[in-house]
Amino acid sequence: MNEPVLVVDADRSRPLSLDARPVVDVAVGLLFAANGEFLLTSRPEGKAYAGYWEFPGGKLESGESVEDALRRELQEEIGLLIGPVQHWKQTLVDYPHALVRLHFCKVFAWTGTLQMREAQAFSWERLPVRCAPVLPGTVPVLQWLAAEAAS
Repeated sequence: MNEPVLVVDADRSRPLSLDARPVVDVAVGLLFAANGEFLLTSRPEGKAYAGYWEFPGGKLESGESVEDALRRELQEEIGLLIGPVQHWKQTLVDYPHALVRLHFCKVFAWTGTLQMREAQAFSWERLPVRCAPVLPGTVPVLQWLAAEAAS
């Protein structure tokens, strides 16, 4: 595997070596309001890292593009129909339960009203974020946003 990998909870065992583990591709949306705030949601009960804060999104289904997955997931999970999607960055995160490639996309337009359909919480945030704990795979994104703001 040649991609840089963020290893989370390195002290916990993994079922297979890094190269033998399947990669789960996930589309992630950074939704920005007109005032510059961005949306974070909590992970619902029953999921790994429940209660941790992250940018919303979900797994790509077979044959689905990142943009199509993001549109579907945001409609299913939070009730929004998104406008144009700007593919931004991606990173590989090695969690004990899964090896995940996160495809981060910026979204500045949507329609609908937030509906937390998985009983998750939401918060409109600025840097530094107030909600905690933040999912480890979200931490680099906050650093990237801080670097953009500083430039």
